[in-house]
Amino acid sequence: MAQQGNLVLNIFKIPELRKRVIFTFLMVIIVRVGAYIPVPGINSVALERLFSQAAGGILGFLDLFAGGAMSRFSLFALGIMPYISASIIMQLLTIVIPVLERLSKEGEVGRKKMQQITRVGTIGIAGIQAYALTQFMKAQPEVIVNPGLGFTVTALVAMIAGTIFLMWIGEQITERGIGNGVSLIIFIGIVARIPVAFKQVYDQLKLGELNPIVLIASFGIFVGIVAFVILEQQGQRRIPIQHAKKVVGRKVYSAQATHLPLKINPSGVIPIIFASSILLFPAQIAKSFGARIPALDNLATLLSPGRILYLVLYALLIIFFTYFYTQIQLNPIDIADNLKKVGGYIPGIRPGANTSTYLQRVLNRIVLPGSIFLAIIALVPTIIQRWLKLPPEMAYLMGGTSLLIMVGVDLDTMKQIESHLLMRHYDGFMKKGGKIRGRNL
Repeated sequence: MAQQGNLVLNIFKIPELRKRVIFTFLMVIIVRVGAYIPVPGINSVALERLFSQAAGGILGFLDLFAGGAMSRFSLFALGIMPYISASIIMQLLTIVIPVLERLSKEGEVGRKKMQQITRVGTIGIAGIQAYALTQFMKAQPEVIVNPGLGFTVTALVAMIAGTIFLMWIGEQITERGIGNGVSLIIFIGIVARIPVAFKQVYDQLKLGELNPIVLIASFGIFVGIVAFVILEQQGQRRIPIQHAKKVVGRKVYSAQATHLPLKINPSGVIPIIFASSILLFPAQIAKSFGARIPALDNLATLLSPGRILYLVLYALLIIFFTYFYTQIQLNPIDIADNLKKVGGYIPGIRPGANTSTYLQRVLNRIVLPGSIFLAIIALVPTIIQRWLKLPPEMAYLMGGTSLLIMVGVDLDTMKQIESHLLMRHYDGFMKKGGKIRGRNL
């Protein structure tokens, strides 16, 4: 215990790392404060009653990703999901639109232009979602004090501005803090629901509505799933790399043997976040206008977490985005070219086209089982928790989506801290055994 305490203290001994950790902590506080600032003109008592009645449905799941901000109809009610949706659309369009493809290959200048287009797209998506959510709230009795044009404009401006501010915070955390900012915002929102979940469990145990044996079994499943998630996130295939002997000036560099680590799931939690975002967007729109159009209300019900249609689409999207994001992150042609430039080669494989073909074949073999395993981890806990009939908040937290995001983001953040510590000759979090493996090569 004392050793772990010393490792934590080492973080604050490095000035740059200390600044990054403190900056991230301050940004997290701002995110949580913003989740409690409601849009003007809301009857908080009626709103709380509405979400308590809708617990376990699509509204509760949306509220989980917003960190409880939606149930308060706060400035951050939309969360960071519009930005994620815009990013997905941009990456998909990059494949089919030559202009965007050229921009993506223009280095830092192209990346900034792509980012500007993504931001504009975020505003558009946030506007659609904000309008849909506002109309949904106006259709609920007693939730809105004065449901006129003034309230609609105020709510739209407040929620769109809140999403833009969250987008900016996410970018700042990625650049000046620790971890991936967007993933960390979602992570914090999920973790913030833990006290509410434990209170629900305590209340049901006190009233005798929850069997203690079921609760113990649920926590056993929780621990087992966490272990499987870590195994899936850390597993990798090592490709041997040989560097030929070379002469630079008067120095002779002997041949070296290294390896190229290809992870079973190179994209980390990105497929989970992308799949959830794609499914939540139409579900939210359908739910918002469902009071006026019964067909949309039925669609929202079918797309609710735990439903057969939701589970099937969710699994297929996870597999698709695992392949899609792996191809973006790990292009076998680029890897083969880089190996050739530095004089490296895979034993028994010719450099160039043969190497890229070999790497593509290896990636296909490891990503397919990795993506299926990821989909199973995402679905099985959700099915089990629904079957055990846990309280809604606990069921969401112990579901596969929440677990994968929490464990994946935690591992990624620890990996970055570990890198800073080891770079400055401090002991990392994992002194013995394997080091924490990040999702990027």
